[in-house]
Amino acid sequence: MHIRKATETDIPKLLDIYEEAKAYMRKTGNMTQWSSNYPSEEDIREDLDRGCLYVCAEEDSEEPLAVFAFFIGEEPNYRKIYEGAWLNEEPYGVIHRIAVSGKARGRGAAKACMDYAESCSRNLRIDTHADNLPMQGLIRKCGFLPTGIIYVEDGTPRLAFQKAAATGERS
Repeated sequence: MHIRKATETDIPKLLDIYEEAKAYMRKTGNMTQWSSNYPSEEDIREDLDRGCLYVCAEEDSEEPLAVFAFFIGEEPNYRKIYEGAWLNEEPYGVIHRIAVSGKARGRGAAKACMDYAESCSRNLRIDTHADNLPMQGLIRKCGFLPTGIIYVEDGTPRLAFQKAAATGERS
């Protein structure tokens, strides 16, 4: 699998992947994360315009198997953290909205997305819903530590995690 920047032509497939991910969330007991209109086409286009939308595809194909947003910079929702603390206040990368197509689930696509982010920044932050047990499992498997609770734009809580490199390594 390889990671590449998403393109305009990927948008219909990415919308399908997000719909599959929402159905999977409901199936695994996560009934409230990602409403029927989120992530929307507008959200996808905004990530695309900001240059932070990526897809994971097979080595021999450009068809998206997974999608995620990744950027290095401040995430406004991470300014305040409750019931804990960030591991550091160094510059960090942010991973958002990872979703995997049904045909790629269990094949390492989500891990490939996380590995890509780590190849770009050794100081990463991510959050997820308390009911999103599959994502929590991936986050922990990838070496992230729980750091507390943040609140997203709609006021709902998310579990916050961070993975930080040893002092002196690249950010």
